[in-house]
Amino acid sequence: MWDVTDKLFLGASRKPDDSFQQQEFMALRYANRHGLITGATGTGKTVSLQILAESFSNAGVPVFCADVKGDLSGIAAKGEPKDFLLKRAETIKLDPYEFQEFPVIFWDLFGEKGHPIRATISEMGPLLLSRLMNLTDAQEGVLNIAFEIADDEGLLLLDLKDLRSLLNYLGENAKEISVRYGNVATASLGAIQRSLLVLERDGAEHFFGEPALHISDLMRTTRDGLGAINVLAADKLMMNPHLYATFLLWLLSELFEELPEVGDPEKPKLVFFFDEAHLLFDEAPSILIERVEQVVRLIRSKGVGVFFVTQNPLDVPETVLSQLGNRVQHALRAYTPREQKAVKVAAETFRPNPEFDCFEAITQLGVGEALVSTLENKGIPGIVQRTLIRPPSSRLGPIEDNERAEVMKLSPVAGLYDETIDRESAYEMLNKKAEQAAAEKHRQEEEEQRRDDGGSRWTLPDFGDDDDDDRRKKSSSSRSRKTTTRRRSNRQSVGEAAMKSLARSVSSSLGRALVRGILGSLKKSLR
Repeated sequence: MWDVTDKLFLGASRKPDDSFQQQEFMALRYANRHGLITGATGTGKTVSLQILAESFSNAGVPVFCADVKGDLSGIAAKGEPKDFLLKRAETIKLDPYEFQEFPVIFWDLFGEKGHPIRATISEMGPLLLSRLMNLTDAQEGVLNIAFEIADDEGLLLLDLKDLRSLLNYLGENAKEISVRYGNVATASLGAIQRSLLVLERDGAEHFFGEPALHISDLMRTTRDGLGAINVLAADKLMMNPHLYATFLLWLLSELFEELPEVGDPEKPKLVFFFDEAHLLFDEAPSILIERVEQVVRLIRSKGVGVFFVTQNPLDVPETVLSQLGNRVQHALRAYTPREQKAVKVAAETFRPNPEFDCFEAITQLGVGEALVSTLENKGIPGIVQRTLIRPPSSRLGPIEDNERAEVMKLSPVAGLYDETIDRESAYEMLNKKAEQAAAEKHRQEEEEQRRDDGGSRWTLPDFGDDDDDDRRKKSSSSRSRKTTTRRRSNRQSVGEAAMKSLARSVSSSLGRALVRGILGSLKKSLR
């Protein structure tokens, strides 16, 4: 049996007499130089991914991969001795051929077929969010302003409602913000808000929030030294290809930013399989492709190997393709001019083998066969070999729902991510700020109203003894003269009030004298 401590067994290469004698390996120390698995639908790409994931796990290397069709989940269950598997093992001299189950952690952005996996808006950043929402350059500029303000104001952007509240704040204060940060166009804000609604409709609100994924939970090993195989349920996620591609690119970026430099280790710290890789590059802006190229080029020094899995090598830009040292090329069809070009590109990327023509071989490969070229000593590409891929040790095909539930129950991350946490963030902080501003405005309005009304709201007191005249005069002099016509018309005149008040004192002689004197003066004034 091969030694998994330094190399991974891939299969056996075919000789000119159609015999399979030479076994093909991938050097573990060069696995962080990245790789490519390509081929038409139904040619065996998923099985190649599965046997690589198994081999890395046995070597103590954690793996992350996406289960696009649902059949990769069988890696969590022990394989079954079927005739065609046993025959292939015998053909390539795989002895002993043992079946085993592997330590799998299931993940799912929607929390249905795996543990929820989340990221915060802040972690995603404006560049990836712009890609996710298909924003224009102008709209991306406004989104950058929003993130800048969040940093300056200490506003946490955790989920979609936080971002929406911040955009509302930008709209309400666009004039002041534009002076300091740059133009905040109403049309751009509206476009971003509409894109957020689309994201919510597609289920992105399940992805944004807390608790956010800890990268260390993807890099677990078992007590007996096996690397964890992290399987992302992507069958439903593929209904939103932009979310799928953006999430995987975010994860790759997080690995790049968080992991320390390790140089060239004896084996990778993590191997990352990017299935349906064409979704990452379709209609991607140049700045995003440059970002991917940068991450792929530099992340190997963090001990991370990246394998792109796609149908056509033309799906991957040349700048990225040139960084991929290990190649597994399954059959391609060459019926159309584009397919012929793809076959030619694939053939030309290999170090030629004088025993066969690569272009012809690619079109004639059977299911489970592939042209394989891996890095050898000093990182030199090996001569391409026509290889029959080894059979997997785990189950071919998906596991049952009850089996998945049992694996999740025993998962080392069970209970860590299942419940959503909604702590105080931009949404709550901006709402509180708006409430305080509204209360302050209301207080100022009441203060202004009191100043406008003065003391005119108070009615004259009803005096009932002989000394009330002096108090009435003091009270009358202390009132503000500023009253409205409406209030004056609805209130009795000073003379009428005095007459009513003094009439109640008519029994006293002083009261009678006052009444006569005042009435006399009033009569004189009325004449």
